[in-house]
Amino acid sequence: MLNNQAVNLLNMSTLQERLREALADSQISQSELSRRVGLSRGAVSFWFNGVTKELTADNLLAAAQALGVNPIWLGSGKGSKKPTATLLSPDFDSNVVPSSIGARRIPLINYVQAGELTEIGAAFSGEALEYLLTDMDLSEHAFALEIAGTSMFPDFKPGDRIIVDQEVCPQPGDFVVARNGGYEATFKKYRPRGIDENGNDVFELVPLNEDFPTLYSRQEPLIIIGTMMEHRRYYRRS
Repeated sequence: MLNNQAVNLLNMSTLQERLREALADSQISQSELSRRVGLSRGAVSFWFNGVTKELTADNLLAAAQALGVNPIWLGSGKGSKKPTATLLSPDFDSNVVPSSIGARRIPLINYVQAGELTEIGAAFSGEALEYLLTDMDLSEHAFALEIAGTSMFPDFKPGDRIIVDQEVCPQPGDFVVARNGGYEATFKKYRPRGIDENGNDVFELVPLNEDFPTLYSRQEPLIIIGTMMEHRRYYRRS
């Protein structure tokens, strides 16, 4: 029987080596893997040539699902390579369980692209930065953004990602993406303030960071683009 030191030595493979092993076992190409995870062929090639030392949570789960392996093994080399490995193994924490990341691809776009989605029925049709996978039941008008700046700190930090659905009407206290007087979108907390004399909704867009100003629909032409449905935080980025 192997002792703990021997087991640890067996687990010291690199991400690159585990990816190559899983790819060979799956008998698919890197091009097919990139299609399945929703990334460019070039981005996925970085995984295999050692440029990328660590995958984001989304990419790790997507790659593991596409390759048919345990995401814990793929990311760390620990535990069984098979996705059906028991969680009673000493290599696993008892409070961690595998979950489905879904197969729905949501385009990650920039704030200028999001700012263009103000026409009724408009859906993003350009070139996405990448795609996020989700199991949420969202409309065809859903998109994702990466948080930039600190106006929504501390709840939302730069590098966090949000998934937004254009077909979900915001309720008081929801977080929304909207366009102000410029062409770029902004991400703020929604606070309704009634109806004006012309029957239009009056609302405020409130930052969580008090160092930034609140936006008022009476003072500038604010257009709600969509409502946040999911928030993802990455504690370590590759």
